[in-house]
Amino acid sequence: MSEGTPILTYGPDETPREAIPTGIIALWSATIFLSAFLLFQIQPILAKKILPWFGGAAGVWATSLMFFQVTYLLGNYYAHLLVQRFRPAQQMWTHVVLLGASIFLLPVIPRDSWKPIGAGHPAWRILGLLTVTVGLPFLLLSATSPLLQAWYVRRRTGGRPYRFYALSNAGSLLALLSYPVFFEPRFSTRHQAIGWSAGYLAFALLCGAIAYRQREESTAAVPSRPISSAPGWGVQLLWVALAADASAFLLAVTNHLSQNVAAVPLLWILPLSLYLLSLILCFESRTWYRRFFFLRMLAVALGGMAYALSPDFANAGPVLQVPLFCGGLFICCMVCHGELVNLKPESEHLTKFYLMVSLGGALGGIFVSAVAPHIFRGFYELPVAIAGCAILLRIVLDRDPSTVFHGQGLRLPSLVFSALVGLLIVSLAVVTARQSGQARFMARNFYGVVKVNDLAASDHDPPRRELANGTITHGVEIMVAGRHDQPTTYYGPESGAALALQSARQRGPVRAGIIGLGAGTLAAYGRGGDRYTFYEINPLVIEIANTQFDFLRDSQAQITAIAGDARLSLERQPPQNYDVLAVDAFSGDAIPVHLLTREAFELYFRHLNANGVLAIHVSNKYLDLNPVVKAVAESLGRHATTVVNPADAKNEVFTSTWMIVGKTDTALENTSFPTERMIVQKKNAVRPWTDDYSNLIETLK
Repeated sequence: MSEGTPILTYGPDETPREAIPTGIIALWSATIFLSAFLLFQIQPILAKKILPWFGGAAGVWATSLMFFQVTYLLGNYYAHLLVQRFRPAQQMWTHVVLLGASIFLLPVIPRDSWKPIGAGHPAWRILGLLTVTVGLPFLLLSATSPLLQAWYVRRRTGGRPYRFYALSNAGSLLALLSYPVFFEPRFSTRHQAIGWSAGYLAFALLCGAIAYRQREESTAAVPSRPISSAPGWGVQLLWVALAADASAFLLAVTNHLSQNVAAVPLLWILPLSLYLLSLILCFESRTWYRRFFFLRMLAVALGGMAYALSPDFANAGPVLQVPLFCGGLFICCMVCHGELVNLKPESEHLTKFYLMVSLGGALGGIFVSAVAPHIFRGFYELPVAIAGCAILLRIVLDRDPSTVFHGQGLRLPSLVFSALVGLLIVSLAVVTARQSGQARFMARNFYGVVKVNDLAASDHDPPRRELANGTITHGVEIMVAGRHDQPTTYYGPESGAALALQSARQRGPVRAGIIGLGAGTLAAYGRGGDRYTFYEINPLVIEIANTQFDFLRDSQAQITAIAGDARLSLERQPPQNYDVLAVDAFSGDAIPVHLLTREAFELYFRHLNANGVLAIHVSNKYLDLNPVVKAVAESLGRHATTVVNPADAKNEVFTSTWMIVGKTDTALENTSFPTERMIVQKKNAVRPWTDDYSNLIETLK
């Protein structure tokens, strides 16, 4: 079929509407698909660029998602106003002028002036950075699908304009999946941003061409047809609520996996991909969402996730947690989005529909990213999303005349269903109460939920106090007289960090810099005359280490704690002449990427003296970071040695892996550690990471 071959479309009454050249359909489809692709491609590009500036925390991604959701809402509002308040020619000129203005913001590369200056909540700075860098282009991309669909409907060519929404989400999904597989391993972040800017320029030209064509057709006669009545506020509120719950579910599951498995982009992309897939399936065709099947699956999913949030499930690994929560997210999103499709209006009201859906998405994001950290002590937004899904489903079924629940009042089916919803909510309340009640201290801020637990003695363990972020332990103190200052967890006497400090002591008092405070365990190695400087991004952790644990106050060394991101703090300081610089900062179960780059290592060695060594904690369940450290060290002419110490359960010492980087391979000379546990890496060569390039996929175990 040639590009100009007309296609005859039919309305609901099966009467011909008009002949549509296939070239026009292709232009519309390509523009919508490209806009969605760019919309989601820019999110990981910018998030990766700014993560090093804000400490690599999961909260950076959550705040970025909130910005993109709110801007997406504004884009839909702009499209709605343009269609409802302006004549076709005015719509064209307004949109073309804004597209032209947005081009002057290219390329979308954040300026270094946006880097944070000190400690504090960085959310507003992140929002300001994203607004200035990509705000207008992202808003116009967000408006593309509803605006072009409205223009499409005006031409009376749109038998099923909502299918463009499925096409739009397919473009988003392709962008999301192609980024870690194709773009991230092959291109630097700067080149990604420049390539994206070139793609945006192409989009602006395509969209401008469509807008100009609208101007030409604005004077043409458009066949009239009856206008259906606008949906009532009850239906519109359901649009908002269903979209909000799906959005809150997405962010809550993402945060849960980031804090309890690993804060890595792969676990941010998977939930978002499933969320988009549910939108594609539900809006592409009604055949994908079968209420009979998905409601039964939903009951299993909600019950399973509710149980998995209990402390009994806390130590389950990713093999259980990732499928359970991602599968549950997909089922819940299929139900929410499937019911949205069942409630969608006639096509002349589609901009209002998309506006309400985007409002719900933004409200869900704001609740998880901005509201929940301030009103909840713990991570309770996932239980709220689970309960909200059950309640919304009850309302939707009650309103639908085709269900047995419609108009049932106090009859048996309605009572049974309501009782099950109530039981689920009570169970979630009990789970959250247990989470709070078991903790000696629990607080929350931008960087997550931090808990201090007092654990009783058992057959193999002494009484102890534990610092945890999610399910990851960040410090343990043995609560027995005479053992409070005994080094535990990843910092036992045979750990790489302890050996580095022991080797430095042979030359006199030790000057040590430590990135990551935790409970302050490494301070236990301090002796009179030593100076230990801790760099800690989370001010809450500094408070906890000083008030809940004894390592800092019992240390014989002079202790200093500097709040803020370590790299930014070290950049502002003059050379510190450290004997040892230990990198022990963890976000979830993974060290932030920006602490493993060549630029970071150059900064570390600027602060080390001639004989100083760098000790990097690379223990990780899911990522093999040893080759990364080795590659960066070799690129700087340094030697890297891996040290693995055995576990010692009686003394609460865990197996840990440290890499010692120095000028020679004898950086740990004069120590008593068995040499067979010192391993020089000789395999798994990778490209050295830089601030502009990293590849997490190649490090997966």
